[in-house]
Amino acid sequence: MRNNLNFLFTNLWLIFSPWVQNRWTRAQLDSLIAAGHLDELRSRLCSRMSFGTAGLRAPMGAGFNRINDLTVIQSTQGLYSHLCRYFPDLSSRGLVVGFDTRGQEESGCSSERLAKLTAAVMLSREVSVHLFSSFVPTPYVPYAVKKLGAAAGVMITASHNPKEDNGYKVYWSNGAQIASPHDKEILRSIEEELEPWSASCWDEDLVDHSSLRTDPLTQINSCYMDELASLCFHRELNSSCPLKFVHSSFHGVGHVFIQQAFQVFGFAPPIPVPEQKDPDPNFSSVRCPNPEEGESVLKLSLLLAEKENARIVLATDPDADRLAVAENSDGCGWKVFTGNELAALLGWWMFFNWKESHPDPADTQNVHMLATTVSSKILQAFARIEGFHFEETLPGFKWIGNKIHELSKTGQRVIFAFEESIGFLCGSMVPEKDGVSSAVVVAEMAAYLHNKNLMLNQQLDNIYQTYGYHVSKTSYVICNDPPTIQKIFSRIRNFDGDGSYPKTCGGIQIVHVRDVTTGYDSSRPDLRSVLPVSRSSQMITFTLQNGVVATLRTSGTEPKIKYYTEFCAAPGKSEVCRLEEELQKVTAALLDKFLEPEKNNLIRRLV
Repeated sequence: MRNNLNFLFTNLWLIFSPWVQNRWTRAQLDSLIAAGHLDELRSRLCSRMSFGTAGLRAPMGAGFNRINDLTVIQSTQGLYSHLCRYFPDLSSRGLVVGFDTRGQEESGCSSERLAKLTAAVMLSREVSVHLFSSFVPTPYVPYAVKKLGAAAGVMITASHNPKEDNGYKVYWSNGAQIASPHDKEILRSIEEELEPWSASCWDEDLVDHSSLRTDPLTQINSCYMDELASLCFHRELNSSCPLKFVHSSFHGVGHVFIQQAFQVFGFAPPIPVPEQKDPDPNFSSVRCPNPEEGESVLKLSLLLAEKENARIVLATDPDADRLAVAENSDGCGWKVFTGNELAALLGWWMFFNWKESHPDPADTQNVHMLATTVSSKILQAFARIEGFHFEETLPGFKWIGNKIHELSKTGQRVIFAFEESIGFLCGSMVPEKDGVSSAVVVAEMAAYLHNKNLMLNQQLDNIYQTYGYHVSKTSYVICNDPPTIQKIFSRIRNFDGDGSYPKTCGGIQIVHVRDVTTGYDSSRPDLRSVLPVSRSSQMITFTLQNGVVATLRTSGTEPKIKYYTEFCAAPGKSEVCRLEEELQKVTAALLDKFLEPEKNNLIRRLV
């Protein structure tokens, strides 16, 4: 049997090997075949990557379910075919292409090389390409798409994923990440265009001598920084601010752009973490290049801040679209803010400054704030009292970006949006989460509060006292076996018999269930969810009698089952310890009774 399989994979490789012109990935597959690693060969050759959150994300290396030269060329050919159906003027509008600092020596892949191959495919079809000449933050690509009027954009990045991964993220002409049906249609087009069109598709040097290639870096960076100034409300305080800030770019793209953003706001530049300032595709100083993991991955930043007597630490992930913030609380250690807590502060700050410049209450009727449905409901509490509009979207910033575009067409203005996984957008200059603008806005907010003898954490408490305490818990378990995930969610949907969801969680009655995967919502008269059905992922939300909202969902980019719980208290209820105890009880039951980690061999999050 093994000999037959080895013969099969050898022949499969012989059929497709003429398509592979990367000597490193060719050598990888030759080695796997020679060693008879059949499971690995099956994994690499018998399945293809599918579009997750607006594109592809997978380990770099040889094979059809890996990120490599061939799969990027195939993806771009499919993208070209899809764009041709929507944009008769594709050739002149062109494609924006950006890249981060990732790379893998053993597969000969780097984000820059893959970006050049993406450009080469388009150039081979006489399509103009706006290819950045150097690495940029992910938000620069959608910003450039809108600013240049491009048909679409591609960012080569895996954001905060492990060093082995890379990705191919696609933006539509409105600057938002692609959503259905574009993702499915592009995937179909990719499968119809698997064979590379010509030798030109492999010619990464084509970008250096094609008249259709432009470099938008200087123009886009200048426009971005000019527009960023619109988010600066108290420049006179910034220039004299005694606070010091430390910034880590987590070995990614953020350092130079954060430095410029601070200058725009009148601040002295933040102190960079020297070990993490420069690009390093091996992320050598961190276990995981994800600032969302909190204090465990911020150690170097916190140590430097203590040494420099800096109160605030800012950390952007490797592609600078996410932001983590920590504050030294005078003798009480470091407070690392959750995404939900930072959103409470930023939401308050953006509306506070909006009101200062728009005193007429009628102006508030056109103001919106947005959040994903697994994020804190704190903005909803703001909206209830302040009179602006709040809307929820499905998880993922592609839904927020598209909602911003939809609202803008009717004259509505989004002044803040967020997802709990430390993704924030202040204003709406780019329809994507943006760690660069968020970092400098946090710095200005801290400077303003310092002038009022307040710290960020103190202001957070003031916000909760006014709008109600919102205590939340977010975490995950890792599951590398997709059938197990299907089994877990099937059990939840048939918990108390066929088609019957759980009736209690932690001894508290469940009063409503919303299942976005199936479109069911028990709180609606027609039992249908108002959020779009998303059958390709799993997500179930439980509303409990005590006011806790709990959600289980699968990640679109990582092998994780995420869980979110929040206790939304009414204004005036400040028994935080009791709220936290009740929330912990529900969270433990959600994890242990619904997911059954030990029985299902799930890996709990290491904190």
